[in-house]
Amino acid sequence: MSLFKARDWWSAALGEGEEFDQGCLCVGDVDNSGSGHDKVVVGSYMGMLRIFFPHVSKSSEAGEADAQLLEVQLQNAIIQVEVGKFVSCSELLHLAVLHPRKLSVYSVSGTAGNVEHGDQYQLKLVYEHNLKRTACNMTYGAFGGATGHHSLCVQSMDGMLMFFEQDSFSFGRFLPGFLLPGPLVYNSRTDGFLTVSSARQLESYKYETLSVATEAETRQDPDQPVKTGGKRLTPDWTFVLGEQALDLSVPSFSHSSSSIFVLGERNLYCLRDNGQIRFMKKLEFSSSCFLPYASVSEGMTNLLLGNHTNMLLVYQDVTLKWAAQLPFVPVAVRIANFPELKGVVVSLSSDGHLLCSYMGTDPSFFSTPKVDAREADYEQVDAEMKKLQKFIRDATRTQDILPKPDAEEDLSMKASVSSSVDSPSQALTQELDGVPVPSVTVQVKVKACGVVSSCKLSVAVQPPLAVTQDQFVLESMGVGSSTVVKFSAFLNGSYPPADLTGDITVSYSSPTELNPKGVPRVLQARFSLPLLLVCVPSSPAKTTKFKITVETNQPPVDLNAIFPEFSEKSEDKDGNTLAFQFLSGAKVTVVASKTSQRYRIQSDSFEDMWLVVKELVQRFDGHFAKLGVKDFKKSFSGPLPLQEYFLSVDHHFQLRLSAQQYQDLLSERAVQFRAIQRRLLTRFKDKTPAPLQNLDTLLDATYSQVMTLAEAAEENRARLEEAFVRLRSSTHLLVLLLALGHGLTPDQTDILEATLLPLLQDSPQLGWEESCDAAVSHLLRSCLSRSSKDQATSLAQMGGPLLSLPRDTACLKKHITLLCDRIGKGGRLSLASESNAPVPVQVQNLAAPGGVEPIAEGPGGGEEPELQQEATKFIKKKQPSKKVKKDKDSKEKKEVSKEPSASSVTEEAGGAEEPVKEAKKEKKESSKEKKESKKESSKEAKEPKEEAKKEPKKESSSSKEKKESSKEKKEKDKEGKEASKEPGDKKVTKKSSVKVKEKKKEPEVEDG
Repeated sequence: MSLFKARDWWSAALGEGEEFDQGCLCVGDVDNSGSGHDKVVVGSYMGMLRIFFPHVSKSSEAGEADAQLLEVQLQNAIIQVEVGKFVSCSELLHLAVLHPRKLSVYSVSGTAGNVEHGDQYQLKLVYEHNLKRTACNMTYGAFGGATGHHSLCVQSMDGMLMFFEQDSFSFGRFLPGFLLPGPLVYNSRTDGFLTVSSARQLESYKYETLSVATEAETRQDPDQPVKTGGKRLTPDWTFVLGEQALDLSVPSFSHSSSSIFVLGERNLYCLRDNGQIRFMKKLEFSSSCFLPYASVSEGMTNLLLGNHTNMLLVYQDVTLKWAAQLPFVPVAVRIANFPELKGVVVSLSSDGHLLCSYMGTDPSFFSTPKVDAREADYEQVDAEMKKLQKFIRDATRTQDILPKPDAEEDLSMKASVSSSVDSPSQALTQELDGVPVPSVTVQVKVKACGVVSSCKLSVAVQPPLAVTQDQFVLESMGVGSSTVVKFSAFLNGSYPPADLTGDITVSYSSPTELNPKGVPRVLQARFSLPLLLVCVPSSPAKTTKFKITVETNQPPVDLNAIFPEFSEKSEDKDGNTLAFQFLSGAKVTVVASKTSQRYRIQSDSFEDMWLVVKELVQRFDGHFAKLGVKDFKKSFSGPLPLQEYFLSVDHHFQLRLSAQQYQDLLSERAVQFRAIQRRLLTRFKDKTPAPLQNLDTLLDATYSQVMTLAEAAEENRARLEEAFVRLRSSTHLLVLLLALGHGLTPDQTDILEATLLPLLQDSPQLGWEESCDAAVSHLLRSCLSRSSKDQATSLAQMGGPLLSLPRDTACLKKHITLLCDRIGKGGRLSLASESNAPVPVQVQNLAAPGGVEPIAEGPGGGEEPELQQEATKFIKKKQPSKKVKKDKDSKEKKEVSKEPSASSVTEEAGGAEEPVKEAKKEKKESSKEKKESKKESSKEAKEPKEEAKKEPKKESSSSKEKKESSKEKKEKDKEGKEASKEPGDKKVTKKSSVKVKEKKKEPEVEDG
């Protein structure tokens, strides 16, 4: 709320249920009293015209009645009212009223009263124009430099400017490129008209240009030749705004300012008369109206700006000078002078609240009372301090973004699903492959605990499931009232769904004291549909392609007891075998072992097993929970079916590629089709017709190709939707098997499911493959990274390039395989490590701003691939050969920097001579390598017992390093002697350089 408020000087409520807009308010001495005091003229969309002369009265009711001079009910809606010199041979002001199909000019006259009722005012019609086109707005001024009277210009809804000079119609012109009408204003300094077109640009038309342009009898095609005399209408200048304008204003109080103000949706523009911009102000709110007025500072303009937060802001050019709170959102604002007060701000709301206010603050007479000096109660202060610290800890501990809901909601909702199918079925498709399609009734009971209004209930189910009605409009409910809604769900597609749950959302408004209309609120609920809706019992299948085995720690269970709705028609009465035939899919068989505690699910379709496996696991949990078994466990010990899962991934990706190809082909054929159309139009417009040269045949052929491609693209889109649903089923099944196989907690399972299923629906801009790859890569770099340093480095390098359709799925498959491998080796999914992981300063300096490093894929020898790092400071100490090599390289760089005069060792084919200093340097480095290898071997001896298996390999590599360093020393001693004997022999230097290259490459081979 603003510190300052607009002070209410006079106000009135105009009728009930009437609507007003920015053109419905104007001020001026409309009755020509000669006192210089303004009257307020207000017109409404209901056709009511009112004139007020506000003044202060002791009684508010009497003040409003005395202030109203006139109230007339006109036959048509009032779009705009203006006060000006609209009658020829008269200097008096008249009132112009714009109706949708009529323009009327009235005179307002007052007669002095002889009794206590006061003066009487009359409204007389001077002249009117019947419009052939529906009007939108109007402007007035001394068009063409005329003096002594004003002309009127009306803009129609179809873009025609109609000019009226007093009681006669002058001419009409169509604006070029018109689509929707915009604000219109007349600039008297340039004798031009300003408007904002649908191209979101400000256009200026000279009155002279409009008068000599083509006569606008009927709208003509701009490409056709002009049939009548005159020039084509073109704007004098244009200025691109990039947004739609709400209002235009050309202040005329100072000719030196010469400014044009444009109020946009998000910006305020000020331009010169020639279209050059003076300044622009970006607004941080949604504006509703504005009014420029004179400023006391030279060369500056003040602005009154109203917005949708009930604020009236005062700007001096771009500087905010004052802010005042209004009791409503203003749609029109004016400044008027009254006898008691000058410079009163007159504002009007859309529902008819007329307010005359002034700026200022009321003085505050509050004085702070004296506080008695008393000693502080330290025990009470300490208790209060502990209480506040507890509140702070609780607030910082919870990281919820959304506020916690109230203890009691205004509305409660309960959804119940019928246990039996409907008879008869409510499905749109009664049969699929000869099998009847059942439907299930869902009943939703909505109960109000308070007063609610504007209740709307919507139902959403996963495709290809559908409901008989998904939108319901509920009546307003009082305390304790309830409403019951029923609908039926059924299968409406040729493939099984990925989820049998549905969501119910109720949006309603709860009125409060401060907001009687109600605060919008949302309530959600979820329901689960039965498995019987998508499959029927069938005979078991003996040979299948895909098999999954689930193990439990409890004795075998009778499947007929787990699935009682399928046991009636089952052929196996022992309860060891149960088969499910999907209405639009494959057959899934569940076989329970008689001796062990295993259950095998098998089918010819990998993704169709998901719903059965999910239902089986859920019913196991419920069955053993009823029996009171607390240590029930279920697991999956077989290999993960990644290859079967990747078949679904590849199928979905190929359909996405096909969709992209269809889109490209459609674009090409559409361009070709438009090019042929342009050629044909040019031929048809030609005065001397030329032969078509088979262009019509080519047009028909291209049209046939476009329609064929469109049908193929639509068919591919349907197949892509089906493939995505099947991919979701496969992903759900893979997540469930990972959770069962590695004992993931529900939170970890949710993280894994959100990673592998980041999207619930494909879109052309963002698909599943790139989203899943980014999410999996993030987990591999964060909570599943091999060390805290890798994790901190990856957090410092977050933020990569934009996601786009990949070339293939090879990288995605590797990342998913790596994710499953790391989870299988003990990796745990957690989001807490990402927020708590420290990012060292060195890592922050190494972080690349442009993207993220790729994940290194291992050769598949059982070792986990590592994330590549750019910096040598964070290489693990478990690899002595790499550290010796990189320490050697760093020392070589230091030696080179210390001795810039010594030539470096060249590795080119025809290298230069090698100095003796380099040979001595290599001796020192080889001795240092010995010391480094000894240190590393001693460090490795202190490693934990977990690395005991890797110790022999590392010790052997360090021993190899010793041998290599000793050999390197001998070779380089020989090279030094030869170089000292024959410094000018190129052959010797060439051999020595080649040997140095070989010695440098050998540690790399050993490391690999």
